[in-house]
Amino acid sequence: MTARQDERFKAVDVATWQRDGVALIKDFYTAEEIAAVRADFETVFGRTSGADEAVDRKKGEEIGRFNGAQFKTLNSIPFDCSPALNLIGLHPALIAFARAALNSDEVHLYQCQAWAKFTGDADYDQPFHCDFVNHTLTVPSDDTTKNAVTVISYFTDVSDALGAMHYVTRPDSQTVTGPDGTLVYQGDFQAGLQKALMPLGRSSASPAGTAVPYAIDVFHRGTNLTEPGGVRYAVMACFKRADDDSIGYTAWPYHHLLPWGQIFNHATPDQLACLGVKRPGHPFWTETTLAMAQVRYPGWDLTPYRQALARTPA
Repeated sequence: MTARQDERFKAVDVATWQRDGVALIKDFYTAEEIAAVRADFETVFGRTSGADEAVDRKKGEEIGRFNGAQFKTLNSIPFDCSPALNLIGLHPALIAFARAALNSDEVHLYQCQAWAKFTGDADYDQPFHCDFVNHTLTVPSDDTTKNAVTVISYFTDVSDALGAMHYVTRPDSQTVTGPDGTLVYQGDFQAGLQKALMPLGRSSASPAGTAVPYAIDVFHRGTNLTEPGGVRYAVMACFKRADDDSIGYTAWPYHHLLPWGQIFNHATPDQLACLGVKRPGHPFWTETTLAMAQVRYPGWDLTPYRQALARTPA
């Protein structure tokens, strides 16, 4: 039996995220969901294992230099595969967590990417950094509910030898940087800051099915895969308040050539609303717009939208 969405996480998980900036929620996904998403990863990326040897950092290089090769297997939805991977970032429980974390009934998914990592493909080591610099043009709010929540979900078992994300809780990082310290890493990745944060780092190593929500003002970093044949399948989903135009990443309509039917044909109105699609009953929906939408997405079940239109007074 599938767990109810409000059983996937607890109030303490939301409170932990709001206080520390990070929470680890194990058993967030069912075994069936994990298997279906893994199968889609294998379809999309065409691989199930990495090389026997890892790519090692050269001696003398600064701590956690970004390696561009690590992003070659990072892609945004939608994908030419089943609904499992296409909709996992819009899982009802993820939406519920985002609503609770951001204290908002309406949230939007503004980034969703599948990231397959393989031993030997790249040096996946990174410096500690915060994500807000490419999510907003300003700075994080001092009210966590007015920022955003990113959830990285693991669909393979992830150990430190398999690229577990490392993070520093907000209270711990403030002992090094002060309360406004998210900005100090910009420009040069100061070796002093990295060395100060390293002992405070914690590992997100967890079994498949774990969700790790973190905030855009939290220091975190990717780590290298060193296990022979290692593979890590993860999905990142970022949510913001629907009325917050100061935060963003992906302009979904810009990617109109991707197979959006894989999402529209299987998503609920609530899931589509997280992508900015107007809900049933909104004035946008008329006989004309419904007819045009059906042409664009022939497999989209518009019944809820038609029924809401029929109930709308003339």
